[in-house]
Amino acid sequence: MKKFITMGLIAVAIFGGARPVQAEEKISIRGGFEKIWHETGIYRFIHPKTMEEKKAEKLAAAIKAAEAEIGAGHLESALKFIEMSEKLGADEAVISDLGMQYDDGLLNGGDLHKGLLPEGAGQLVMIFVGLGLIYLAIAKKFEPLLLLPIGFGAILTNIPVAGISAAAMPGQPAGFLYYFYTIGVQSGVFPLLIFMGVGAMTDFGPLLANPKTALLGAAAQFGIFIALLGASAMSHWTGGVVDFSLQDAASIGIIGGADGPTAIFLSSRLSPNLLGAIAVAAYSYMALVPIIQPPIMKLLTTKEERSIVMKQLRPVTKTEKIVFPLMVLLLCILLLPSATPLIGMLMLGNLMKESMVVDRLSDTAQNSLINMVTIMLGLAVGSKLAASQFLNANTLGILGLGLVAFIIGTASGVLLAKLMNKLSKEQINPLIGSAGVSAVPMAARVANRVGLEANPQNFLLMHAMGPNVAGVIGSAVAAGVLLALVG
Repeated sequence: MKKFITMGLIAVAIFGGARPVQAEEKISIRGGFEKIWHETGIYRFIHPKTMEEKKAEKLAAAIKAAEAEIGAGHLESALKFIEMSEKLGADEAVISDLGMQYDDGLLNGGDLHKGLLPEGAGQLVMIFVGLGLIYLAIAKKFEPLLLLPIGFGAILTNIPVAGISAAAMPGQPAGFLYYFYTIGVQSGVFPLLIFMGVGAMTDFGPLLANPKTALLGAAAQFGIFIALLGASAMSHWTGGVVDFSLQDAASIGIIGGADGPTAIFLSSRLSPNLLGAIAVAAYSYMALVPIIQPPIMKLLTTKEERSIVMKQLRPVTKTEKIVFPLMVLLLCILLLPSATPLIGMLMLGNLMKESMVVDRLSDTAQNSLINMVTIMLGLAVGSKLAASQFLNANTLGILGLGLVAFIIGTASGVLLAKLMNKLSKEQINPLIGSAGVSAVPMAARVANRVGLEANPQNFLLMHAMGPNVAGVIGSAVAAGVLLALVG
């Protein structure tokens, strides 16, 4: 965990002060350490938040929510947040700016078209994009559980006149995908339920049997902080054509962890106006792991390295498996409470599985619950592939930076594994380093497949699951660090 915090501080320190977090607040090296310390459970148990701090947090959240709702065309909800901001004491200039944005949205029927193509042409293009995703899911079997509902949601949201993902209008209810998105994604409920299901399906045994593979999961998060810096720099390089704040950059960077629920969780708190684009990018790259990762893995390794056979892992006791989720949760509470929603649900699901006393609950979390949430989450994410919201410079910038972050994360895991081989007598196959990204178990299966291509007797799946599950924890911790620093 210290490694993640250090990486976060270094990344923000490099860019510290170059771009404001709020009107007059800038992050420096010292300020970064202070913010991290003030957000630990240890500090907050002794110094609970004052009423002034709580009011300031609520005001910042209300302003951010108003901007996001206006951008999404949800004007009725936006008006409530504007009124809330005014009651909480927002500056007149802020209220005036929100009012102008609201009026623009009202005059345009709640639909501020910002796409690169005319609306009709853009909708047609995005329908073909949805069909392409469905083709990849069915014909190529690229993570069909994700791509099929996302692709179908993209088609539904781009049907002219139907308003399947539109907000409510006077005398008309909202489209059903609007409710899927606002209730499940925007609220953060779906990501937390997904994490509980993932925890119930996850075996931390390989990580406990070979703890040093946790370092590979840490290294794979390096892409998150590189993308953060890249997003901030892009705003300057493009002269404002692409405009990202530091909060936006942090939300974009988390895509590099290849963890859709974590990306949704963080962006819903830091950059709700970019939530749809970030969710689409994160889930798209998760689904495309079998395409993106193998070329990188082969480029950075030799056939001899890919052929390394690792020895069988030691058995892990039931006591170890029960103590581990409780220990991780306790450390998270003390050191990084901002990450506990994700970590807590992950560890709850795992504890239900490993305790073996609530089989019905564990089975529900692993199967029926996560399946239902996956359907609704996929459709909700697909609903944000509307042409007016997707075909614009900011979204294309997010997709590009997300890809860069994912490539760097994959490469970092492989390169650290090679370095560990130089420093240790016990050799590990560097392919398992690529599994440090959080796409479970997709990345581990890809590492195993590439290993089998080099050596038919080389079975890396269980070894790759160590860094893979470490990456799940790592991406949640990285999200907590970013939330503490720039939230």
